[in-house]
Amino acid sequence: MLIIGIAGGSGSGKSTVAKKIIEGLPKNSVTVIPQDAYYRDNGHLSIEERKKINFDHPSSIEFELLVKHIDDLNAGVPIELPEYSYLTCTRDKKTTTITPTKVVIIEGILVLTDKALRDRMEIKIFVDAESDNRLMRILKRDNKERGRTYDQVISHYQAYVQPMHSLFIEPTKRYADIIVPQGGKNQIAIDILRSRIKQNID
Repeated sequence: MLIIGIAGGSGSGKSTVAKKIIEGLPKNSVTVIPQDAYYRDNGHLSIEERKKINFDHPSSIEFELLVKHIDDLNAGVPIELPEYSYLTCTRDKKTTTITPTKVVIIEGILVLTDKALRDRMEIKIFVDAESDNRLMRILKRDNKERGRTYDQVISHYQAYVQPMHSLFIEPTKRYADIIVPQGGKNQIAIDILRSRIKQNID
């Protein structure tokens, strides 16, 4: 199994890069595991306490479970992928069964911060984007998908997203085997990555 990690700042285009990489590849040959599915269940906290959760800090991710699931897939064992709600900050009781494939892509802002997870990756990718471009994407996404007003998004960005990016996410660029500027618009990098994956599938 070829295990690939795709990291980068919030709004950098990681998901787009992952989607474009697997375009044209054989169906059911690649599985994308989103880091966001592994946010810790905060159902025990009050609504006010949940509003203060720092989702851009590595401690918000249950890396132990994520690593276990990657090991299970690598051993040929299906996993139950958690489902997480940003609106309630809790895990749903519903899960999705994921069966092993030849290639697994782990995608998320913090996937290169955990050494145990990094050690399982054969290819580590960092999607790079200017902070202004990331902020514009975050504004659109959080307003549409997470029900936040523009003022709330800006406040959250200043308090959590940008400081955590500088402290935890940007430094993981040094672990990357490949840095992809311009995200999903960098067709050359995407073509190279897709060709490498095809070698593993064929």
